Amino acid sequence: MSPEVLHQTGDPVGSVAVALAHAARLLPVRPDAAAAQASEILKVVPGHPPARLILAAARRRTGDVQRAREVLDELCLSHPSWAQAHLERGLALGVLGDSDRALEALRRAVALEPDSPEAWRGLGDQAQAAGDVEGADRAYLEHIRCSTADPELMGAAAALCEGRLAEAEQGLRERLKAHPTDVAAIRMLAELGTRLGRYAEAENLLARCLELSPSFLGARHNYAVVLYRQNKAPEALREIAELLRVEPQNPGFRSLQAAALTLVGEYDRSIETYEQVLAAHPDQAKVWLSYGHALKTAGRQADSIAAYRRALALAPSLGEAYWSLANLKTVRFDAGDLVAMRSQLARDDLSDDERLHLHYALGKAQEDAGEHASAFADYAAGAALRRAQVGYDADATHAQMQRLQQVFTRELFAAKAGQGAGAADPIFVVGLPRSGSTLIEQILSSHSAVEGTMELPELVAIAKGLDSYPERVDELDGDRLRALGETYLERTRVQRKTGRPLFIDKMPNNFVHVGLIQLILPNARIIDARRHPLGACFSAFKQHFARGQHFSYDLTDLGRYYRDYVELMDHFEEVLPGRVHRIHYETMVEDTEGEVRRLLDHCGLPFEPACLRFYENDRAVRTASSEQVRLPIYRHGLDQWRNFEPWLEPLKAALGPALASYPAPRAAVT
Repeated sequence: MSPEVLHQTGDPVGSVAVALAHAARLLPVRPDAAAAQASEILKVVPGHPPARLILAAARRRTGDVQRAREVLDELCLSHPSWAQAHLERGLALGVLGDSDRALEALRRAVALEPDSPEAWRGLGDQAQAAGDVEGADRAYLEHIRCSTADPELMGAAAALCEGRLAEAEQGLRERLKAHPTDVAAIRMLAELGTRLGRYAEAENLLARCLELSPSFLGARHNYAVVLYRQNKAPEALREIAELLRVEPQNPGFRSLQAAALTLVGEYDRSIETYEQVLAAHPDQAKVWLSYGHALKTAGRQADSIAAYRRALALAPSLGEAYWSLANLKTVRFDAGDLVAMRSQLARDDLSDDERLHLHYALGKAQEDAGEHASAFADYAAGAALRRAQVGYDADATHAQMQRLQQVFTRELFAAKAGQGAGAADPIFVVGLPRSGSTLIEQILSSHSAVEGTMELPELVAIAKGLDSYPERVDELDGDRLRALGETYLERTRVQRKTGRPLFIDKMPNNFVHVGLIQLILPNARIIDARRHPLGACFSAFKQHFARGQHFSYDLTDLGRYYRDYVELMDHFEEVLPGRVHRIHYETMVEDTEGEVRRLLDHCGLPFEPACLRFYENDRAVRTASSEQVRLPIYRHGLDQWRNFEPWLEPLKAALGPALASYPAPRAAVT
């Protein structure tokens, strides 16, 4: 074996080991040359396992993935304890779309070599592609843990992996104090912030991370996810475009792109993107689930049901798919579904997330069958699991509501009169969830002058961005208030597709920001959607919300929250008389035309008959009421809570005077 045979670059090579080392160095930068080098070695030493591994890895990198897999299948069979061979095989299988075998191979690799950062990263990438967010998160954290030998970083990473978040935070902050440009530590601190819901902090950290290392693809992916979770979809889409420039077929990146497109109302593009991902990776249950959500929003109910069913065929324990079917409000489960759900609940290895979704779905199935005691037991079981996850503090909420009343006074509004942005474009529909806000939005968006959007997060984000909100709002001058109003209008512009002069923001929790709306958008309309407290609260109790609404998972918490809501809205009625137009859901049902005419009058709009045919409006709807508002108004849902009244005593006690004072609906004018 001569140097010329083994090596073509002029460097002397004296042995197979040296030639192999050179091929390994070529692999990440010139895989074609590495393949040639490995092939020459195999001519001299046929069947040499390390040379075959380099050849397969090079083929994968140059796109010859099927031939790479053939080599790797043989290597893993003949060398079952070789972690690097399983790693390469897992990566090749992932490119070929064989997700289950890819995950199996990568898990074998990390089991054989637990300190391999490459194997953990590959496992994280494949889990992300499969829609397993939690699994990907765990694998990426292990990748970070293994990626450095520095004892400080390894200690912080281990604490993060094991959930010792305070310890991890202290270690990382100390590290960054001494080494402020340590990109790995910055990324880890951002991950910690994401886990704690401190998304703004995580966003800033990841922006700094990318400023220091623009090619850090993992950090850019984290950045896009954090932007998405804050509903900053346009910004997230820009980062995703950069990710796809580097890896255009990465299914995890493309799935995130589809989800972000949904947030900006690009439903057709979102659905098309999901379909492209699923065409290449048809066995990804959680991608089918997300695809179903997009189809539901676009009003393609039959297709969404098929997508959810496909997700369940691939992953029978996927409780969220069962709940998504139940949440359509029109699907009725059969006996086979009930057996399947109960068999999954009997497992002792089921995650809390899957378990709570199954309980909610079973609750809906049993309510439909008239089994109200069993239904309540399942709703309560699901709510208890979710309540333990969110850690809601009812006392803190009550204190916040009291502060709002103390700050937003008649005197403050008089002093700030005439300030803020003058635009009258927004119509805010506020209240509690499950109180008819989606119906009001559907009615208004059937008017030729009004565009329906969705529950927009911009006002909440503006409030969070204010220093010591709400206590220091009196320090905001006219220029600042006007700028805040203009900021809201600019941030919501991406949601406006039709050019209609008015648009709806139906984030229900914006009722806490009525005072802020008055200061920064004094000409905006505000609608308070209200429903009987037992009807609204129990409807919320049996609803699992994708995010937020943490008060809704305990009957006492719900009653206290509704009571705080009523007291705050009564306060705004006192200090801003006539500013908020209130609609009682029961009256809307009894006297639809009269209520619609009063609603349009409040918004300064002429009556249009299309508003009474709102169910013919084919706009996209994202909330839990999406299918109900595509039907004419019916009375069936008004008193459903009465079937569960024997179990609602804690709710009644917490509601107190808010229950007794709720008005009876006005009779329809004949």
